[in-house]
Amino acid sequence: MGRKSGIDWTDATWNPWYGCTKVSTGCKHCYAQRDMLRYGKNFDVVTRAQPGTLYSPDKWTDEDLLIFVCSWSDFFHEAADTWRPEAWAIIKRNPQHTFQILTKRTERILEHLPPDWGDGYPNVWLGASAADQAEADARMDELLAVPAAIHWVSVEPLVGPLMLANWLYKGGPRPGLRWVVVGGESGTGTAWRDMRHDWVDVLFEECQTFEIAFFFKQWAGQKKKDVENNRYKGKVWHEMPVVAKPDEKKQEALF
Repeated sequence: MGRKSGIDWTDATWNPWYGCTKVSTGCKHCYAQRDMLRYGKNFDVVTRAQPGTLYSPDKWTDEDLLIFVCSWSDFFHEAADTWRPEAWAIIKRNPQHTFQILTKRTERILEHLPPDWGDGYPNVWLGASAADQAEADARMDELLAVPAAIHWVSVEPLVGPLMLANWLYKGGPRPGLRWVVVGGESGTGTAWRDMRHDWVDVLFEECQTFEIAFFFKQWAGQKKKDVENNRYKGKVWHEMPVVAKPDEKKQEALF
């Protein structure tokens, strides 16, 4: 957790608070719970980070980073309502970084945005998790109802068939998902659920059809030495959405 991340689709992780509550199918074998236990932290209590961690983005000044927010929690968890305004302020004053926010609580987003959100902070990618079709059906419309520079979905762990075509658009007036991250469930021993190849095929073909960035993270199960667990169709798919950064004058006006 911190400046260097083992997560392939980000540069750093930032947890202004940590701890969470399981709310859906995808949470069953939560990696954050496993990791927090290893570090001696209580997953079941949402806890505000110490200042050294809370203000980390202010100290990362030597390069522009992709920062995954709340890798050990949920940015829109109700227990963090009193702390979230300060986190928004940190995000706002660090426009050089791109903050990747991912939530399972899409129903809470609209009521917990900063007052000056407008069409979305240009340095925030707003995403939701979906482990299967039921979770996508429950969350994607709520996610896309919120204006954002980039909307994205993390389909990890993918534990059932899923189609996203209803939320993928090639432009026009309707907002759509711009980035799809797909991955199987990691785990220890037998504590993981399988991810079928044909489920991934459907998502890949949809992304190809709608020209959406497709990022394949891993197959399900434990990582094994000398096994290329991150290959799909024989290659690495690490596509990222293309974002036109606003010029400095426009950025100053937004912030």
